[in-house]
Amino acid sequence: MKSAIISVGTELLFGQVVNTNAAYLSQELNEMGVDVLYHYTMGDNPGRLKSVMQFAMQDCDLFLITGGLGPTEDDLTKETLCELLGEELILHEPTMQMIDDYFERVWYKKTENNYKQAYVPEHASVFQNHNGTAPGFALEKDGRTFICMPGVPREMKRMFQDAVKPYLMKLADAYIISRSLKVFGVGESLVETMLLDFIDGQTDPTIATYAKESEVEIRITSKRRRKKDAAAAVDEMAAGVAEVMGDSVFTMDGEDLYQVTAKKLAEAKVSLSLCETVTGGEIAAMLCRYPDCAEILDCSIVVPAEEFQVGELSVSRDLLDEYTIYSAEAAEALAESLFRRTGSALCLSVTGNAGPDYCDGVEPGTFCISLLYDGKMTTRRYVKSFRERNLAIEFMARSALNFVRLILSGKTPQESL
Repeated sequence: MKSAIISVGTELLFGQVVNTNAAYLSQELNEMGVDVLYHYTMGDNPGRLKSVMQFAMQDCDLFLITGGLGPTEDDLTKETLCELLGEELILHEPTMQMIDDYFERVWYKKTENNYKQAYVPEHASVFQNHNGTAPGFALEKDGRTFICMPGVPREMKRMFQDAVKPYLMKLADAYIISRSLKVFGVGESLVETMLLDFIDGQTDPTIATYAKESEVEIRITSKRRRKKDAAAAVDEMAAGVAEVMGDSVFTMDGEDLYQVTAKKLAEAKVSLSLCETVTGGEIAAMLCRYPDCAEILDCSIVVPAEEFQVGELSVSRDLLDEYTIYSAEAAEALAESLFRRTGSALCLSVTGNAGPDYCDGVEPGTFCISLLYDGKMTTRRYVKSFRERNLAIEFMARSALNFVRLILSGKTPQESL
């Protein structure tokens, strides 16, 4: 099947609401083996909706439309679809009863226009809305399937999982399985070079790379008639890709780096203390997204470059005068001082210059990471060019998380990034 996703709502065009529905539906359809050819977003305008649908009908046989099913005068998705397909709207008694029950339950005042939502196309299969009052429906006409759902994400997602997905599964002729591997510390061009044997010979599964600011995602996808065959093909290629990319792969399941590192700490039953200068608490902020962060994070101290003593955490003035706060020596001294104060299993310090200017003769983009773990100090000094200061800080923080991941995995951190 080839599909179009049509999102209706003037609020989407104004930027008042982010269109998360389209991304959600695309992911779901792809997993079911349905090709998504188009995304359309439009305001509450019947003429434009009709024109878009007529255009998409040239290539597609499945249409998922969200929004425009409410009780107000500008909610005209059903009316437009019926006009296009020559259908009549009829009263759906179960929906009318559901609307009555809903307003009795919530004690809101019901108005006559609420019953507008109880009208559906005469030949439609109706989907109950468990989180609202607007029902959805599926309508099959001339070899095409039209599915309408509410625009409110929590209503749409519940309806899709409960009713629409089972309905579509009966129509699907294949399954699409995807898997996302992510690598850190290797640029997209080098990733593609390393994976040329996979890329040049690809048929099914397919492989594609997507560059982000501090990582590269490798997406492997297979489309087969049987779900287990697609999954097996993806898993086989993923294993081959992981072998080629080596330690730079930090996840084979699309996880964020902070999640992977946090899980490593939790699995090892060890906790971490941080001393951040250049990253200004960014590492701690990332780890705090982890639900059980209190079990893996002992202490977080932010030390401005101009301030070298915070309570018991201090660095020798002689050392700073000789090497500067931006040096590997200062990073190691901070990690040692942090251990003396906290006694944590892992003590990590990050210092450097995020730019945009030189500081004490230190080039922008220079940073040092030191990690004291199990009595052993591991330190690296990196120099990397950044377009913006905030990008430098994010990369340095993520580099530190990757540093911890590698050490806990028994690996050696890269000498260069």
